[in-house]
Amino acid sequence: MKNLGNLMKQAKEMQSKMAEMQAALEHHEVTGQSGAGLVQVTLNGKGEMRKLTVDPSLVDPEDKEVMEDLIVAAHADARAKVNAYSAEKMKEMTGGLQLPPGMQLPF
Repeated sequence: MKNLGNLMKQAKEMQSKMAEMQAALEHHEVTGQSGAGLVQVTLNGKGEMRKLTVDPSLVDPEDKEVMEDLIVAAHADARAKVNAYSAEKMKEMTGGLQLPPGMQLPF
């Protein structure tokens, strides 16, 4: 039973650290870009878009598809950075312990 008590204590500590990490992710921001910086998308650590910047040279009603594609690409770049940051923080929190396949952060 002593081992079970220690296991429960560790689980509670891990839960507390996870809550702290999720709160910190809300305030961490990353910016992805495309088109050599003509389009920039800023996301917080939870993947919520906080800012979109489009260079005025892209605003052409006759060629809006290019701008749309660049926005999607910039968002994908920012999302990849968010995922990398989250994975690094999770690795730090778990002491490098690998999570089972399919187990992800709760967001």
